[in-house]
Amino acid sequence: MAIRRLGLPAFSRHGTATLRVSFVFSILFSLALSLLAGLAANQAQAAVEVRDFDSPVTAERYRSLTDGLRCPKCENQAIGDSDSPVAKDMRERVAALLREGRSDREIQDFMVARFGDYVLYNPRLEDRTLLLWGLPAALVLLGGVLVALIVRRRRRASARALSAEERARLDALVNRHSDASGDH
Repeated sequence: MAIRRLGLPAFSRHGTATLRVSFVFSILFSLALSLLAGLAANQAQAAVEVRDFDSPVTAERYRSLTDGLRCPKCENQAIGDSDSPVAKDMRERVAALLREGRSDREIQDFMVARFGDYVLYNPRLEDRTLLLWGLPAALVLLGGVLVALIVRRRRRASARALSAEERARLDALVNRHSDASGDH
């Protein structure tokens, strides 16, 4: 009845169910296609920034610096890979400082002064970071010492001779076992 009201030709009950299923599938397909088109448009908008430098060496320095500086907003992502506005500003600042002729160390110092040591993926070896750099080596050394002590203690324990009482008890156990197996 509802199909006749829409002006569609009348079908049998089976034909109406098929029409409904194909209609639902066509709507779902259209939605999926629209979603994919929207995602593709988003990717096109997030285009890669192109920076022109005087030399390929400067371009490589830019790439190296943006790969070595962490985005303060993103979680563990380099500014070269991040789409956040902060990372974009940081990339622009790195490019401007490179064009001014600043060294890599000066650019890193500028970023550390502005954002803190967190911005460096590889923190510098300074008084403040000695524990950070030294702790892994100290833990490995401590683990090696502990393993050596345990191995030495076990060697001493196994090399110790049995006392007369322990020897007599061991002989009794061995004799009891040999007597029990001889009876069978």
